[in-house]
Amino acid sequence: MSEIGFCIKLKTNYDDAIAQATAALKQEGFGVLTTIDVQATLKQKLNTDFRRYVILGACNPPLANRALETDLDVGLLLPCNVIVYEENGGAVVSIVDPLSMLGVVANPALESVANDAREKLKRVAEELRASQQ
Repeated sequence: MSEIGFCIKLKTNYDDAIAQATAALKQEGFGVLTTIDVQATLKQKLNTDFRRYVILGACNPPLANRALETDLDVGLLLPCNVIVYEENGGAVVSIVDPLSMLGVVANPALESVANDAREKLKRVAEELRASQQ
């Protein structure tokens, strides 16, 4: 775990890591709303070479609804980002910790939603970690 998320190193290739992360998210009720191909974007916009790197915008609709009903500004923190990138012949998946993101919002009523999201995303990380054993 880093300060802002859960990090899992996978002994699989990049494409399989994306598929595994997406499947594990789905098991916890998250869908991937957005996919940002950072490598392609940097190549197109800056003509810069970068490793394969994707940002997945994951959303659990019931949790998002609860959060937005509590504080409309929390939409600035949605969806939950999951990154996947190549590293040393394998792949890394990092998942944002919703509690760390909550530190920028001054609304204690959001804590229960963030805790619920955190528990689900921790289970996603644990599922990915278990797939490596």
